Amino acid sequence: ELSLGDFATAFETGVKGVMMRGKANLGEKTMIDSLLPAVDVLKAAAAQNGILSAAIHDAERAAYKGMLDTVPLIARKGRASYLGERAIGHQDPGATSSYLLIKTASETLSDG
Repeated sequence: ELSLGDFATAFETGVKGVMMRGKANLGEKTMIDSLLPAVDVLKAAAAQNGILSAAIHDAERAAYKGMLDTVPLIARKGRASYLGERAIGHQDPGATSSYLLIKTASETLSDG
């Protein structure tokens, strides 16, 4: 059985690997803008001995907000960075696909 703490640690390790590989940080209009808020929620829930299904649901909401927060940003990394200011007003595809992965995990791990 996978505990919330184990899930949070594994998820965080994966996101850190993506950040290191892509040299990306929060606010650069990348998948990190969805993933890192989800990590923070999972870690906080694990620290409070939360329930995995509830924590992943909360992580989904955080990832969704992070995805939407990419709309006004200028892309600093990845292919979207080639667009420069033309990327403003558009949701980042990497953040969107990352949100969809977290959403699917939430649906899969839900109690209902």
